[in-house]
Amino acid sequence: MKFYSTNNKNHKVSLKQAIFQSLPEDKGLYMPEFIPTCDGAFIGSLADLSFQEIAYEISRQLLQGEIEDVALKNMVDEAVNFPAPVVTLDKNAYVLELFHGPSMAFKDFGARFMSRIMAHFLQRGKKRLNILVATSGDTGGAVAMGFYDVPDIRVIILYPSGKVSPVQEQQLTTLGKNITALEVNGTFDDCQRLVKQAFLDEELNERLNLSSANSINIARLIPQTFYYFNAVAQIRSKGDKRPVVFSVPSGNFGNLTAGLISQRMGLPVHHFVAATNMNDEVPQYLQSGKFIPYPSRQTLSNAMDVGNPSNFSRMLDLFDKDADKMAAAISGYSFDDEETLSGIRHVFHQDKYVMCPHTSVAYLGLKEYLKEYPDMDLAGVFLSTAHPCKFPDVFDEEIKKQMAYPSQMEELKNKKKNAFLMNNDFEELKSFLLK
Repeated sequence: MKFYSTNNKNHKVSLKQAIFQSLPEDKGLYMPEFIPTCDGAFIGSLADLSFQEIAYEISRQLLQGEIEDVALKNMVDEAVNFPAPVVTLDKNAYVLELFHGPSMAFKDFGARFMSRIMAHFLQRGKKRLNILVATSGDTGGAVAMGFYDVPDIRVIILYPSGKVSPVQEQQLTTLGKNITALEVNGTFDDCQRLVKQAFLDEELNERLNLSSANSINIARLIPQTFYYFNAVAQIRSKGDKRPVVFSVPSGNFGNLTAGLISQRMGLPVHHFVAATNMNDEVPQYLQSGKFIPYPSRQTLSNAMDVGNPSNFSRMLDLFDKDADKMAAAISGYSFDDEETLSGIRHVFHQDKYVMCPHTSVAYLGLKEYLKEYPDMDLAGVFLSTAHPCKFPDVFDEEIKKQMAYPSQMEELKNKKKNAFLMNNDFEELKSFLLK
C-alpha cells in the first residue's frame, strides 16, 4: 500500500515514509492510494469476532502487506488491550465508550498503535525519532502515555496555556523521561501552526528526525477505524438490525474521517453526524458549501476548540471536493456551552448517566438528527471520547457525587507538573528543539 498527498495524488510514498514524515512537503496530508473493501463474509461475521480479531483484519486490509502478519497481530493485541463497550441509553441511542484506556480518552487507540508501529520500523532503521505534537486536551495525555519510555523516541507536546483541563494537563506534564511538555501562550490553533511550521523547516528536518503523533499522521487514523467496526458488531450482537447512524464529537475531524474510511471499507453506516461546539466551520460548510476557517473559540469541550481542522482536507479528498456529496453523507450541528450543560443534566436526570462535555455535544447532535427524521427507525450511536472525571469543573455537586473515578485519577494526584512555558513564536520553538 502506498500513500499519496491530498494536494498531489501523484506524490506517493511508503507506509514508513508516510508515518515518519507525517506531513508531505506540499502541505497536504497522506491518504492510502486506495481504500480496500472488506468481503461480505467478514462484515456478516462481525458479531462473532473479538475486538482484537476485528482490529487485526481491518489493519491488515488497510496496510496491504506493509507489515508482516505476525508482527501486525502482535501490535494490535498490545495496542487494543482494553474494551470499547456500546452501552444502551434509550431505544434510539447507544453510547460508544472510548475512554477505558490509560489516558481515559479515545486517542489511546491511535497513540498506542502508532507507538508500536513506529518502534517496529525504528528497530530496522536504528535512528532516534523526535515526535512533535500539538494538543487541545486529550491527544497530549494519550501520546505521552502511549510513547512513555519507548526506546529511541523523544516526544515534545505543545499545549495552550490555561485551555486544557487540570487532569489533562497533569497527564501530559508529569511523566518525565522521554516526554517533554511545552506550555504555549496561545490557542490550540497556534500550537498546531507551530508544529506544521517545524515540519516544513529545512534546518530542523536536516538536524532532527521529526515526526508527528497528531491526527495529521496516518498511523493515528488507521486504528480509529477499529472501534467503528466493533461498535456495529456489538449492536448486531444485541439483535439490533436497524440502520446505524454515528454522531461524532469533532474538533480536528480525525475521528469522523476514520468513520468515513470505515464506511468506504464496507461497514454498513447509514449516516454520520458531525457534532461541534461553537467552533462550527465544518457544519457551516455542510450548509453553505463554503469553508471559512477562523481563530478558535474557547469552550467547555476544549478538545474540540479548533478553528481550522487539519483533517478537513482528508474529508474533501474522500468526497472529491464536492460539498453536495459530503452534505449527503454527513449532517452538521453545533452547540454552545449552555446547550452542552443542558445535555449533561438531561441525560443524568433521565438515565443516571454522566457524560463529559464532548460526549454531550455528540448526544445533542444525534438527537437533533433523529428529530429531523422521525419516521426512520434508526440505531443511533454517539461517541463518548473522554471520561467525565477529566472535567470536574463542569459538573455540579449532584453529578460529581454519582461519578465513578478510575484508578488512573488516584495515580495522578501526587505527581508534579514539569512544563516549559514559551511564547507563541516559531523561532523560540525552533531554538528549544535544536538544543
